[in-house]
Amino acid sequence: MSTASNTPHSDIASLYLSHHGWLQGWLRKRLGNALDAADLAQDAFVRLLVTPRHFGTVPEARVYLRTMANGLCIDLWRRREVEQAWLDTLAAQPEALQPSAEHQAMVLQALQEIDQMLRRLPPKAARAFVLVMACRMTHQEAATELGVSSRMVGSYIAQAMLHCMQLEARKLASPEPAAAWMTAS
Repeated sequence: MSTASNTPHSDIASLYLSHHGWLQGWLRKRLGNALDAADLAQDAFVRLLVTPRHFGTVPEARVYLRTMANGLCIDLWRRREVEQAWLDTLAAQPEALQPSAEHQAMVLQALQEIDQMLRRLPPKAARAFVLVMACRMTHQEAATELGVSSRMVGSYIAQAMLHCMQLEARKLASPEPAAAWMTAS
């Protein structure tokens, strides 16, 4: 691709025409699913529309697209892992205690947001947060489990809570379209 004075949209259109089929094929091999491959290939180019980039060579463009697509694959697998854990939890409950479909969708979205937040934290901070908040351990019990002081567990929890607050602030400042349909009722 040249870095001529084309508009970002014409660069992306050219990139799309040149590489979309290749990227979709690469994703299809990686995922074993043509529908997911098509979705992720489209997502990759939407991201380029949001944050345009210029590439000096075809290999440079393909390396970037493959790296981005690989990250999208990992995100997809993580979302599905969280979703499967939620579905397994629901399946273990008596039918009479099953939440509504809307509530299930809201819980799943919240779980995915928490998973994303935890993955951004250092591993010990994420583990401390889960031990104290989800497993209901005391700070001292979590400290023993992690091999750190109780005071350090408090610091980890504060760090995780700060990330939760930042995530919520971003969500309130710019609600995503997927979240908008769940809150409008």
